Amino acid sequence: MTPEGPVTPDPLARPSADPPQDPFRLPAPTGARVRVSAPAGGTPRLPRSSSHDPVDTFYVRSLIRSQLRLAASVALGFLLLLVGLAVMVFTWPQINDIRFLTIPLPWWLLGLGVYPLILLCAFLFNHAAARNEAKYRSIVR
Repeated sequence: MTPEGPVTPDPLARPSADPPQDPFRLPAPTGARVRVSAPAGGTPRLPRSSSHDPVDTFYVRSLIRSQLRLAASVALGFLLLLVGLAVMVFTWPQINDIRFLTIPLPWWLLGLGVYPLILLCAFLFNHAAARNEAKYRSIVR
Protein backbone atom coordinates (compact mmCIF):
# COMPACT_ATOMS: atom_id res chain seq x y z
CA MET A 1 0.00 0.00 0.00
CA THR A 2 1.38 3.35 -0.99
CA PRO A 3 0.09 6.81 -0.12
CA GLU A 4 -1.45 6.99 -3.59
CA GLY A 5 -3.47 3.80 -3.12
CA PRO A 6 -3.05 0.06 -3.69
CA VAL A 7 -0.14 -1.12 -5.82
CA THR A 8 -1.08 -3.09 -8.91
CA PRO A 9 1.52 -5.23 -10.67
CA ASP A 10 2.61 -4.02 -14.08
CA PRO A 11 1.71 -6.72 -16.64
CA LEU A 12 4.49 -5.54 -18.99
CA ALA A 13 7.21 -5.54 -16.34
CA ARG A 14 10.08 -7.99 -16.75
CA PRO A 15 10.46 -10.74 -14.19
CA SER A 16 13.20 -10.40 -11.60
CA ALA A 17 16.66 -11.81 -12.26
CA ASP A 18 16.25 -14.39 -9.47
CA PRO A 19 15.62 -17.87 -10.87
CA PRO A 20 12.33 -19.42 -9.81
CA GLN A 21 12.53 -21.80 -6.87
CA ASP A 22 12.18 -25.47 -7.77
CA PRO A 23 9.55 -27.02 -5.46
CA PHE A 24 11.09 -30.49 -5.92
CA ARG A 25 14.62 -29.48 -4.94
CA LEU A 26 15.90 -30.73 -1.60
CA PRO A 27 17.16 -28.19 0.91
CA ALA A 28 20.89 -27.87 1.46
CA PRO A 29 22.27 -30.30 4.03
CA THR A 30 22.67 -28.86 7.53
CA GLY A 31 25.61 -31.01 8.50
CA ALA A 32 23.80 -32.84 11.31
CA ARG A 33 23.80 -36.58 10.76
CA VAL A 34 20.76 -38.69 11.49
CA ARG A 35 20.91 -42.42 12.11
CA VAL A 36 18.16 -44.37 10.37
CA SER A 37 17.50 -47.93 11.45
CA ALA A 38 14.81 -50.54 11.08
CA PRO A 39 12.38 -51.26 13.91
CA ALA A 40 13.53 -53.89 16.39
CA GLY A 41 10.90 -56.54 15.69
CA GLY A 42 10.08 -55.66 12.09
CA THR A 43 11.04 -58.87 10.32
CA PRO A 44 10.96 -62.42 11.63
CA ARG A 45 14.35 -63.97 12.19
CA LEU A 46 14.77 -67.42 10.70
CA PRO A 47 17.47 -69.65 12.13
CA ARG A 48 20.55 -69.66 9.96
CA SER A 49 23.08 -72.42 9.83
CA SER A 50 26.67 -71.92 8.86
CA SER A 51 26.77 -75.09 6.75
CA HIS A 52 24.67 -75.71 3.66
CA ASP A 53 22.39 -78.56 4.53
CA PRO A 54 20.93 -80.42 1.52
CA VAL A 55 17.58 -80.67 3.29
CA ASP A 56 17.43 -76.88 3.74
CA THR A 57 18.34 -76.38 0.10
CA PHE A 58 15.59 -78.79 -0.91
CA TYR A 59 12.97 -76.91 1.14
CA VAL A 60 14.05 -73.50 -0.14
CA ARG A 61 13.92 -74.69 -3.73
CA SER A 62 10.53 -76.25 -3.05
CA LEU A 63 9.26 -72.92 -1.68
CA ILE A 64 10.61 -71.04 -4.71
CA ARG A 65 8.99 -73.55 -7.08
CA SER A 66 5.65 -73.30 -5.32
CA GLN A 67 5.75 -69.48 -5.37
CA LEU A 68 6.66 -69.51 -9.08
CA ARG A 69 3.88 -71.98 -9.83
CA LEU A 70 1.42 -69.81 -7.91
CA ALA A 71 2.49 -66.63 -9.74
CA ALA A 72 2.26 -68.36 -13.12
CA SER A 73 -1.19 -69.78 -12.39
CA VAL A 74 -2.58 -66.43 -11.18
CA ALA A 75 -1.12 -64.62 -14.20
CA LEU A 76 -2.45 -67.27 -16.60
CA GLY A 77 -5.91 -67.18 -15.02
CA PHE A 78 -6.04 -63.38 -15.27
CA LEU A 79 -4.86 -63.51 -18.88
CA LEU A 80 -7.50 -66.13 -19.75
CA LEU A 81 -10.25 -63.95 -18.27
CA LEU A 82 -9.07 -60.93 -20.27
CA VAL A 83 -8.85 -62.99 -23.47
CA GLY A 84 -12.32 -64.40 -22.75
CA LEU A 85 -13.66 -60.85 -22.44
CA ALA A 86 -12.07 -59.88 -25.75
CA VAL A 87 -13.42 -63.02 -27.46
CA MET A 88 -16.91 -62.29 -26.09
CA VAL A 89 -16.83 -58.75 -27.49
CA PHE A 90 -15.53 -60.02 -30.86
CA THR A 91 -17.96 -62.92 -31.27
CA TRP A 92 -21.03 -61.11 -29.93
CA PRO A 93 -21.12 -57.78 -31.79
CA GLN A 94 -24.59 -56.96 -30.45
CA ILE A 95 -23.00 -56.28 -27.07
CA ASN A 96 -21.90 -52.90 -28.46
CA ASP A 97 -25.56 -51.94 -28.80
CA ILE A 98 -26.13 -52.32 -25.06
CA ARG A 99 -25.52 -48.90 -23.54
CA PHE A 100 -25.58 -47.48 -20.04
CA LEU A 101 -25.38 -43.69 -19.74
CA THR A 102 -24.53 -43.54 -23.48
CA ILE A 103 -21.42 -45.69 -22.95
CA PRO A 104 -21.27 -49.16 -24.59
CA LEU A 105 -21.22 -52.17 -22.26
CA PRO A 106 -17.72 -53.39 -23.34
CA TRP A 107 -16.26 -50.09 -22.18
CA TRP A 108 -17.96 -50.53 -18.80
CA LEU A 109 -16.61 -54.07 -18.57
CA LEU A 110 -13.09 -52.94 -19.40
CA GLY A 111 -13.20 -49.78 -17.30
CA LEU A 112 -14.95 -51.04 -14.18
CA GLY A 113 -14.96 -54.81 -14.43
CA VAL A 114 -11.22 -55.38 -14.80
CA TYR A 115 -10.07 -53.51 -11.70
CA PRO A 116 -12.04 -55.60 -9.19
CA LEU A 117 -10.70 -58.64 -11.05
CA ILE A 118 -7.14 -57.36 -10.57
CA LEU A 119 -7.79 -56.77 -6.87
CA LEU A 120 -9.29 -60.25 -6.49
CA CYS A 121 -6.29 -61.87 -8.19
CA ALA A 122 -3.90 -59.85 -6.00
CA PHE A 123 -5.79 -60.83 -2.83
CA LEU A 124 -5.83 -64.52 -3.75
CA PHE A 125 -2.15 -64.46 -4.69
CA ASN A 126 -1.16 -62.72 -1.48
CA HIS A 127 -3.20 -65.13 0.64
CA ALA A 128 -1.79 -68.22 -1.08
CA ALA A 129 1.79 -66.89 -0.95
CA ALA A 130 1.48 -66.22 2.78
CA ARG A 131 0.12 -69.74 3.25
CA ASN A 132 3.10 -71.20 1.33
CA GLU A 133 5.58 -69.21 3.43
CA ALA A 134 3.87 -70.17 6.68
CA LYS A 135 4.06 -73.82 5.64
CA TYR A 136 7.78 -73.37 4.90
CA ARG A 137 8.39 -71.68 8.27
CA SER A 138 6.62 -74.51 10.09
CA ILE A 139 8.85 -77.06 8.34
CA VAL A 140 12.06 -75.12 9.05
CA ARG A 141 11.35 -74.88 12.80
